[in-house]
Amino acid sequence: MDKFVPIEKVAEHFCVSVSTIRAWVRADHIPKNTYVKVANTYRFSLDKVADALLDSDTEQDDFAGVVY
Repeated sequence: MDKFVPIEKVAEHFCVSVSTIRAWVRADHIPKNTYVKVANTYRFSLDKVADALLDSDTEQDDFAGVVY
């Protein structure tokens, strides 16, 4: 079973702000199958998020305009 971590740990892992992680979630750069949301709380599978962000099918242009 995957270990789920809070959004702050995801931001720390990728050296970006919590706001950037939220923007990536809204823009579907972080797919829905990589996290669970209960009320206003997100918990992420760090391995699945990393796989999704590093997927070779994702083009760097997809992140244009995202503040890091």
